Amino acid sequence: MAKGMGFAVVGLGMGGHHCKAVTAAKGARLVAVCDIDTDRLSTFTNQYGCKGYTKWTELLKDREIDAVCVAVESGKHAEFGIDAARAGKHIIMEKPVDITPERVKKLRDVVKRTRVKCGCIFQSRLDNCNILLKKAIDKGKLGKLIGVHGSLPWWRAQDYYSGPHGKWKGTWRLDGGGSLMNQGIHTVDLLQWLAGPVKSVCGFYGVFGHTIEAEDQTVAILKYESGALGTLFTTTCAQPDRDQRLHIYGTKGSFSKLGSALEFFEAGTDADKRYMMDVFGARKSGERTSSDPMAVSSDGHMLIIEDLIKAVRTGRDPVITIESAGHAVEIANAIFKSAKTGREVKISDVRK
Repeated sequence: MAKGMGFAVVGLGMGGHHCKAVTAAKGARLVAVCDIDTDRLSTFTNQYGCKGYTKWTELLKDREIDAVCVAVESGKHAEFGIDAARAGKHIIMEKPVDITPERVKKLRDVVKRTRVKCGCIFQSRLDNCNILLKKAIDKGKLGKLIGVHGSLPWWRAQDYYSGPHGKWKGTWRLDGGGSLMNQGIHTVDLLQWLAGPVKSVCGFYGVFGHTIEAEDQTVAILKYESGALGTLFTTTCAQPDRDQRLHIYGTKGSFSKLGSALEFFEAGTDADKRYMMDVFGARKSGERTSSDPMAVSSDGHMLIIEDLIKAVRTGRDPVITIESAGHAVEIANAIFKSAKTGREVKISDVRK
């Protein structure tokens, strides 16, 4: 790795952000990309001057490649990750880790057995504001948590699902759901990362604004292991769409966050409140990810890639492990099971 760790990216939809992130990351170099769409493949090989593979099995034989960013369809994540691990390649796994707890466990077991590293994409955890919010909660500045609420009122046009590269989206087999498992999984993960593990859920879902197999709106009640109660709402039907909102409160304080900006922070000392609002209270200009699925900053991906490189060099675990990222998949599966059965579902009922 004298010239930097060699990376490959498989799946050049969301994988385009991985390509940007790899080229921007310290200690990384983009060796190859892989996609079955030859036109899309040639676009990226020309742009980055890297190798191009249409066959995944051939890419895995390339000795210049030390790690692979997996950005194929969600329902194939574990399959591709297992192939990479068995080939001795480290892994960056796009969200979600996979669409069922069973597949997540299979990937986790193979990664552990082969001793490769696997870092998972939940870039919201690396947002400076979110890091400080988590520290405030962990230090007890909000007191005992009472309410943990998240909403994601987003919009997707029908062609998002029916376009040449989108037919797998909104399907149970490859997307694992719709607005919850695809778009909303970041919100699910952020809630459980901030507030702690979820114990049980009650959920409902349906198809309201699209011609798709899976859901385009889900609502749920979440019971946390801490005793807090919360709500979760995700949709791709909201016109005009709005940013993600988080509202968390406890016995000593609370905060509300809309998109990247704090609406209010009332916890800790007066100095804490002033600092949080001075730094994170004003809305910053930037890309919106609500209505445009490709308007995603590569900064978070870059940090996760750099973290994987450090993990490989030092032997420690990546900052976002399969075990940690897998809880969001458990929560989503429990919500779907609750909706289908009409009863409260414990996370232990879906955990593998």
